[in-house]
Amino acid sequence: MVTVRALRAKKGTTPITMLTAYDAPTARLIDEAEIDIILVGDSMGNTSLGYESTLPVTIDEMQSRTSAVARATTDALVVADMPFLSFGVDEAASIEHCGRMLKEADADAVKLESGPHTVELTERLVQLGIPVMAHLGLTPQRVKEVGYSRQGTDREEASKILELAKAHAEAGAFSLVLEHIPANLATQVTDAIDIPTIGIGAGAECDGQVLVIDDVIGLSDRTPPFAKQFGDVKSEMEKAIEGYRNAVTEGEFPAEEHSHVESDLDKLY
Repeated sequence: MVTVRALRAKKGTTPITMLTAYDAPTARLIDEAEIDIILVGDSMGNTSLGYESTLPVTIDEMQSRTSAVARATTDALVVADMPFLSFGVDEAASIEHCGRMLKEADADAVKLESGPHTVELTERLVQLGIPVMAHLGLTPQRVKEVGYSRQGTDREEASKILELAKAHAEAGAFSLVLEHIPANLATQVTDAIDIPTIGIGAGAECDGQVLVIDDVIGLSDRTPPFAKQFGDVKSEMEKAIEGYRNAVTEGEFPAEEHSHVESDLDKLY
């Protein structure tokens, strides 16, 4: 079973693997593939819930999906992504919401889209026994402010990311996601802190990598430039759905072997 301590020990050694999941069947497959971390991402807003961004995702939706993933997972570390405004506004409410993910949804840790406002919160959560994964660079919950563009592209912004990475590591975060930043910046952050970095669009020198499962298996309508499609589940689903439709409309399904006849029920009227 993957633990926070085991993940920290992978720093600079074996690359860490992380994928998102939002339901039990997908989580089971990811777990069986021996992926280290399953992130129940607020990306479910775009991928599964029909929202245009992650912003509308609620704490109740996150708890429900996290519970489903946790029930199907045996070995991977399950991390719940804390949705927009569920943390960072009021400390007591932030702690309560994060605590729910461990106490009621059976997550192993939480992820916070991080900034100056989450350093003290990270330290307090860790003091209370809630492991925290930090997240810097492109943080989609700030889409209204920064869009989806690459972050840390000038020296000032890059320095801010580096300093925030150090601050969150010192506050007790067990790992740090770096999203859509220059690879040479990610390398320097990785070298500067003693916790694993997990990259998404941040180059190959991070201690691990994460992708959204829909991008990996080919379910996304649009794949970001830093992702790679490793399968084509969408085409297989289309083929199966069309096959079902055709079989029904042409009278080929259900066939005799798909039905049961009870002889005592003949001639009821």
